[in-house]
Amino acid sequence: MYCLQWLLPVLLIPKPLNPALWFNHSMFMGFYLLSFLLERKPCTICALVFLAALFLICYSCWGNCFLYHCQDAALPDAAHDPNIVGT
Repeated sequence: MYCLQWLLPVLLIPKPLNPALWFNHSMFMGFYLLSFLLERKPCTICALVFLAALFLICYSCWGNCFLYHCQDAALPDAAHDPNIVGT
């Protein structure tokens, strides 16, 4: 499970508050995962554990899924602050 230590931080990196940056964040994370899988070639168990964790986080709409934003999930309170998001 040595290879899992390089995949777990992907689940812990929060999404940006600014909705305009969500696409850039998801592309960066997707390219990171793709390059990691091609270069390091993690073992099957690590890959399955990571994909299961990613599926459960995205399926539950917990708010930290970097693939998409759930429609039912509300934006964080700080997202409505014009000082943070900007206009």
